[in-house]
Amino acid sequence: MELTFGRRALFAVVCAVAVATVYAAQPVLAQVGADLGVPDAELGWIVAAGQLGYLAGLAFLVPLGDLIDRRGLMVGHLGLAAVGTVLAAVAGRTWLLLLGQAIAGLFAVVVQTTVAYAAALATPDERGRVLGTVTSGVVVGILGGRVAAGALATAWGWRAVYSALAALLIGLALLVRTFLPPDPRTDHASYRQALASLGRLFGDQLFVSRGLIAFFLFASFGTLWSGLALPLGSAPWQLSTAQIGLFGIAGLAGALGAARAGRWADAGLAHAVTGGALVLLAAAWLAIAQASWSLWLVGAGVLVLDFAVQAVHVSNQHLLTAAYPDRTSSVIGGYMIFYSLGSGLGATATTTAFAATGWTGSSILGAAFAACALLVWTFSRRSAPRGAGLRHSPYRTAPAAACGAAGASGQRERCGARQA
Repeated sequence: MELTFGRRALFAVVCAVAVATVYAAQPVLAQVGADLGVPDAELGWIVAAGQLGYLAGLAFLVPLGDLIDRRGLMVGHLGLAAVGTVLAAVAGRTWLLLLGQAIAGLFAVVVQTTVAYAAALATPDERGRVLGTVTSGVVVGILGGRVAAGALATAWGWRAVYSALAALLIGLALLVRTFLPPDPRTDHASYRQALASLGRLFGDQLFVSRGLIAFFLFASFGTLWSGLALPLGSAPWQLSTAQIGLFGIAGLAGALGAARAGRWADAGLAHAVTGGALVLLAAAWLAIAQASWSLWLVGAGVLVLDFAVQAVHVSNQHLLTAAYPDRTSSVIGGYMIFYSLGSGLGATATTTAFAATGWTGSSILGAAFAACALLVWTFSRRSAPRGAGLRHSPYRTAPAAACGAAGASGQRERCGARQA
């Protein structure tokens, strides 16, 4: 079926709000610490609780999308994520806030169910465009959510952030139930079989190569966004938190501009887009490294970096959902495990590098992660035999003749997945 603009927009908004529940704590940590008496050294656990819940959800909840009605799953997960944000909003003790964060993060994996469902509903010819639109919502949630959370906390306190998220999650659950079509699939596999299927993906070359690219891609992304406040808040700039947040607008513009990557992927250019975007990613760090003397170069570098990250992310998901159309939830959930681990590595490593060698060291680290992703892309392209990575795909038996000039859309999709 062809997805209408309204349904694509709803998918994107669900992604934006759900992912914002994981990152909402970052700009309000100081307020939370002052209110609940949390020492500065322990504030990181508030963010970590959401991230750990999210990681658990990727492994154990997302595969459910290959077994049961994904519309119903989205409604349930949105409602349970709202429960977590309500607990966080009313928390009078740290342990209750951590519990709320963990629950919200656990069910924030509705993002991956949403992406997988959108990809499954889209026709092969529009899948890339749909993925570009829907995953743009993730970027809005990560970058724009921080700006919105900071503004709400400044006006009404940190509890207002979680209260607003709870209201939005409940409202979206009702909209999903009303306006999205039910999932027509009937899959009689067991939950254990779904988990086993997810595990087998880690032995597949296409999945692992795209996962490793995502790992290094988001390690580079995490290096930037977890470390950028350090040089900008120091001499000679000494920018305020609000001023530093404005760089998120440049990143948001770059990432939204990469929604076009979905159309390029539909045209069979996903592999070329990945390589070109990874080159841009490495080059962006040359500009970002100049933070000691030029904010304009930093802004330009942030824009290019986020464009590159989103372009690769959309291309990766396009190739994987085309190769594994029968289990899009499992493949997206497994792929995002690489994303989560890479983001965590970048966030941890950038502060260590900055403490040792300043922003120059962090920039070299970010560029090195980008170079590693480019090496994985190059090596996987050269070493993959024809049809590699499609052992578990129903397309693996597509005859070579299907890659001819004339063919139905299904043949073109098989050919595109094979050549990826």
